[in-house]
Amino acid sequence: MASIIKKLNKQTGITYVYESESYWDKEKKQPRSKRRLIGKINEETGEIIPTSGRGNRNKKEMSGIQENISDPRELEALCIKQAGQIQQDEAEISALKKQVMELTLSVNEYKRRLSKIEELSRL
Repeated sequence: MASIIKKLNKQTGITYVYESESYWDKEKKQPRSKRRLIGKINEETGEIIPTSGRGNRNKKEMSGIQENISDPRELEALCIKQAGQIQQDEAEISALKKQVMELTLSVNEYKRRLSKIEELSRL
């Protein structure tokens, strides 16, 4: 049997509406439910505004890029710029990994010294 559930997202203040259907999970021997997003509630009118439930935010962001860049040369320049940024990021990641390794070696050395001090203090 399907029921309608309203769920308030406290971070955004948006109330979402779901269709919930309960079923018995034989493996876990517990009741479970499947929810399907129907939409969100318009606070002013109380109407349910249908949504696709697929997080259209990324599509909107990408469509903005596609609309702004119609010339293939501009798109190529953007790709080159992003490739350069990726190389910089990878170099930074590599440097950070090296720092982590050095710090790990330092920590291990301090642990070794501390255990030696503790051993000597027991004598």
